[in-house]
Amino acid sequence: QVQLVESGGGLVQAGGSLRLSCAASGRTFSSYAMGWFRQAPGKEREFVAMISRSGGSTRYADSVKGRFTISRDNAKNTVYLQMNSLKPEDTAVYYCAAKQDYYASNIPVNYNYWGQGTQVTVSS
Repeated sequence: QVQLVESGGGLVQAGGSLRLSCAASGRTFSSYAMGWFRQAPGKEREFVAMISRSGGSTRYADSVKGRFTISRDNAKNTVYLQMNSLKPEDTAVYYCAAKQDYYASNIPVNYNYWGQGTQVTVSS
């Protein structure tokens, strides 16, 4: 069982930056591949970024590539999402998710555990 708690969301102007954190409970965090997803009002949850269990493999949605960076610190049981050059279309609730496997996935249904989400609002 893994519990995930996101933090770091907020209101920022276009062009600004935010760093999201996702803290995991338990001693087996390094057993899980992790992903970040987001959901805007009236839209489906969409893939943002993912990272393998060791942190050696990452992948991004085309819409955030070059602007967002996913990383993890297994000693701190935490995964991060550094978001730079934010745009109004990045506005959404951001969720982290854990998948009990080496490699992550860009498909939400493949994840075993989800956080409660953190709101990110980018003003123009």
